[in-house]
Amino acid sequence: MSLPSINGLRSLPATEHPELLAPPVAEALSGWPHASAVAVAEIEPSVADTAALMSTLEAPLSAAANCVVVAGRRQGEERIAACVVRADRRVDVNNTVKRTLDVRKSSFLNPDRAVEETGMEYGGITPLGLPDSWRVLVDGAVRDVEVVIIGSGTRRSKLLLSGKSLTELPRAEVLDDLARGAT
Repeated sequence: MSLPSINGLRSLPATEHPELLAPPVAEALSGWPHASAVAVAEIEPSVADTAALMSTLEAPLSAAANCVVVAGRRQGEERIAACVVRADRRVDVNNTVKRTLDVRKSSFLNPDRAVEETGMEYGGITPLGLPDSWRVLVDGAVRDVEVVIIGSGTRRSKLLLSGKSLTELPRAEVLDDLARGAT
């Protein structure tokens, strides 16, 4: 099986390069059936932000996905979800996420807390290797992207995999209305 690739990035088998991944990501890949089809590419941390990287690669934002962490409360119970959407769209936090989590109000999780609880670097958080209690919401439009660039848990590399694979992550819930409009 050939590894997914995007011009300008050197694709390496992710399972063979744990040094380029956050530990929870490497651990998650070790037990995931689709791991052999996941590549990791080293990047300059200065271009880790999606817009900067895609501009450097001269690739469209629609070839990347962002993973943002959202939380809300209902009857004293906190509900957290990682939301994965194409980089050219935004998570519909005020409608779809709120309704899906069944909370009165949803907002982005504090970055320091997200880093602490995931064991990943801010700007590199990815849906692979998240805490088991978190839901993983994936926008349906991600499924159609042939090769998606997404965080690896660190700011010095990115994962490359099929959008379809992201919809097949453990606990993934595919929602066709998770994202809205262009960024």
